[in-house]
Amino acid sequence: MESEGLFAPETEREARERFELLAPAASEVVRAVAKEMEFGTEEYDERVTGEIIETAREAMYASLLEVHIGDYDQYEQWCEDYECEPIQMGHPEADRVVWHAVPFQETAIAATFENEQDAAVATLRRQAFGRLYKDLLGEDR
Repeated sequence: MESEGLFAPETEREARERFELLAPAASEVVRAVAKEMEFGTEEYDERVTGEIIETAREAMYASLLEVHIGDYDQYEQWCEDYECEPIQMGHPEADRVVWHAVPFQETAIAATFENEQDAAVATLRRQAFGRLYKDLLGEDR
């Protein structure tokens, strides 16, 4: 089993703090991309909205989530040790699995795959954010 990523928040507070830390970075990334695309001041003001910056922050957060990657036996053993009912996507007979745990929700999310590990990791991270973090970190926090 291998792991990759930076964020594995243990508590809701930690998840929120990490999300808040990304706000200035997301804004700077969007500004730099708009500059590279040669947006003038007027076009920038018109096209770069708060929703655009928030989308960048969400994508950054998702892309930094820690995931574990292993074969199906390793995943099943992890599930037994972790004692949760993970949300699982993909075919149960696939050889490999990528997963992300959310201890404060007592859940995890997993995706099976055969060959395309990078695609599986990216998909799982987006799904983890959308299903397990988005409401927690949304506007009504």
